[in-house]
Amino acid sequence: QVQVVESGGGLVQPGGSLRLSCTASGSFLSINTMGWYRQAPGKERELVATITSGGSTNYADSAKGRFTASRDNAKNTMYLQMNSLNAEDTAVYYCYASIAVYSPLYRDYWGQGTQVTVSS
Repeated sequence: QVQVVESGGGLVQPGGSLRLSCTASGSFLSINTMGWYRQAPGKERELVATITSGGSTNYADSAKGRFTASRDNAKNTMYLQMNSLNAEDTAVYYCYASIAVYSPLYRDYWGQGTQVTVSS
C-alpha cells in the first residue's frame, strides 16, 4: 500500500520561512514527478512546484524566487523550502507523487495536506 505523507507546516510570521517535506512509502517500482499544490479558503487548488526524478523543477509565478523544490530519491522524499512568506501563502499544502506500483504505468498519490499559516 502506497502512502504519501506531508510534514513541516505550521504558523510563521510574515517574512519567515518554512520547509515542507513529503515522503512516499510502501511497495512500488519507481516515482516520477513529485509536487506541491495548495488551496486557500474559498479558492481553487493551485500548483506551487513540481520536481522530476531527474531534478528538473517547475514553479508557479507566485513561488518563483521565494520557494525552492528539492528531492532525495534515495529517501523517496521531496522538500519545499519556502522563504519570504506572506499572508497570501496561507493555505493547506498538498503533496503528490506519480508512482508506478505494479507496472510502468504511473498514477498520482496524494497526501492529506499540511496547514501553512502566515500571520503576525
